[in-house]
Amino acid sequence: MVIKTVATNRKAYHNYHIQDSIEAGIALTGTEIKSIRTGRVSLGDAYVRPEAGELWLLNAYIARYEAGSYLSHEPMRSRKLLLHRKQIDNLTSKVQEKGFTLVPLRLYTKDSIAKVEVALARGKKLYDKRESIIRRETERETGRAIKRQKFKGR
Repeated sequence: MVIKTVATNRKAYHNYHIQDSIEAGIALTGTEIKSIRTGRVSLGDAYVRPEAGELWLLNAYIARYEAGSYLSHEPMRSRKLLLHRKQIDNLTSKVQEKGFTLVPLRLYTKDSIAKVEVALARGKKLYDKRESIIRRETERETGRAIKRQKFKGR
């Protein structure tokens, strides 16, 4: 089984507390899967919305396939996510709770089939974001200091 990550949503880790994640298939057209395999995908502003008992991936950008004809796909179209009925019902009921949303974390190919990892997430407050930025900066500074000490010791 070969898994190749095509795109990750790094914004999601900054803006949300990730609770639970699940793997879902995506209903795609031929030119979309070809464009995904070339890696021309962005999940920056993407989100998942439950509608009429189905889950839809919105605002995911999959570039037009260059070798495709004028009948190629629309880059920002809504794409249906493929999950079992119980999984859809479970996620939909949790999204109904206050503060939960569904965000795509990464898009990858698994044995030539496109999959998306969807996470149940709760939005971070501004002070949580500041706290994570401060923590990341202190980790970087300590890493640099340790590196300098090792270099001086030689």
